[in-house]
Amino acid sequence: MGKLSSVFSMRHFLVLSLALNVCLISRVVYEGENWREEEQRRALMADTSQKSAHVSRSSSTPPSPSTVTSPEIKDDGERVINLDHGDPTMYERFWQQLGDITTIVISGWQFTSYFSDAKNLCWFLEPDFAKQIIRLHKIVGNAATDNYHIVVGTGSTQLFQAALFALSPPDASEPMSVVSAAPFYSSYPSVTDFLKSGLYKWAGDAYTFNKDGPYIELVTSPNNPDGSIRQPVVNRSGGILVHDFAYFWPQYTPISSPADHDLMLFTVSKATGHAGMRLGWALVKDKEVAEKMTKFIELNTIGVSKDSQQRAAKVLQVISDSYEHVGNPKKGSPFFHFSHSLMEERWNALRSAVKRSGLFSLPEFPSGFCNFLGQPFPSQPAFAWLKCLGGIEDCGKFLKKHKILTRSGKHFGVSPEYVRVSMLDRDDSFSLFTKRLSSLHLSQSKDHQEESL
Repeated sequence: MGKLSSVFSMRHFLVLSLALNVCLISRVVYEGENWREEEQRRALMADTSQKSAHVSRSSSTPPSPSTVTSPEIKDDGERVINLDHGDPTMYERFWQQLGDITTIVISGWQFTSYFSDAKNLCWFLEPDFAKQIIRLHKIVGNAATDNYHIVVGTGSTQLFQAALFALSPPDASEPMSVVSAAPFYSSYPSVTDFLKSGLYKWAGDAYTFNKDGPYIELVTSPNNPDGSIRQPVVNRSGGILVHDFAYFWPQYTPISSPADHDLMLFTVSKATGHAGMRLGWALVKDKEVAEKMTKFIELNTIGVSKDSQQRAAKVLQVISDSYEHVGNPKKGSPFFHFSHSLMEERWNALRSAVKRSGLFSLPEFPSGFCNFLGQPFPSQPAFAWLKCLGGIEDCGKFLKKHKILTRSGKHFGVSPEYVRVSMLDRDDSFSLFTKRLSSLHLSQSKDHQEESL
């Protein structure tokens, strides 16, 4: 019995030893394969980075618009070019080339509380984000911040809804009229009426609004979709103004003086290109209005992401640092200079394409002096307001036939002869768009009209 036990134990020992050795060998092989795959991946990334002329991830040298030269793009006419949305992916190149300078690390224990500053009117506003908002506005000179309350929201859309809630009297006999001059931002009607609120209601084009009583007028400047500089239209007693300044930044329009209106909306997405952060802020003079806006956001989403606010604070800080020469300034263009030059290049390319085609027209913009950039220039909006000529009645339908997706003028309260085209897509998409647009001529227009009959 003792011998059997001894043999049995020895056999088990040998089996266990063999199993451990097999596991060890397998682990070495596995790690070796992973190491080789990781080396191959890194080599591929490095090769791709060189081919696309991107600087390394560790670099913090600000890029210039000419850093990347797009290769000659061949267009077989099959690729769909979607320029319907204002997705600001154009800015990826700048931030990618800048490297890790905007990277932040958030530990798992951080931001477990709902509250950012319980003593602040907007108690979910991160103090550092507020600090960087004020700092950037003072550097750029596009908005007054003294004696204003800052309300942060999940994008400017939430702030727009919060403003309507705060500005509409709760005991009125009928909903407050909400208007904007056509062409107006296409989402204003749907967002205004989405909640089917009894407090306010979309009332259409400010140019044709003639109803008595109080109203809210939305003034978007520069305007989305046509890029024009806007002023109030209705100008009657009882009116309340909300200024949407999503595009009031020096890459889009000259900054001549700080805006100082009662309620002004801004958004990270169009200021820096970080649409995925889903952040906006409102500068509000009236404390009671700011409190009501804060209450709306509290009831709607119980505050705003702290993680996003920390990321945004870092991005705004890096932009401001580059203009105040904090640390060791690097060669290259800081953000607004880079973005301005890139928008200028794109508008020149689009106007050349429109001229070569002869089938479209674009608005002309007067030149103004920009105090921030120290030079005069005409507006170069984030969207092109394109009109089809040659008897084309539905410009969006015509361009869709050529696999160019845009947003029809009918969504902005005007004729479908117009379309809105995003100027903020990636380099390859925009280059392909201008190439294809320039190839469309009067013959395609006649063919389209015959097909429509």
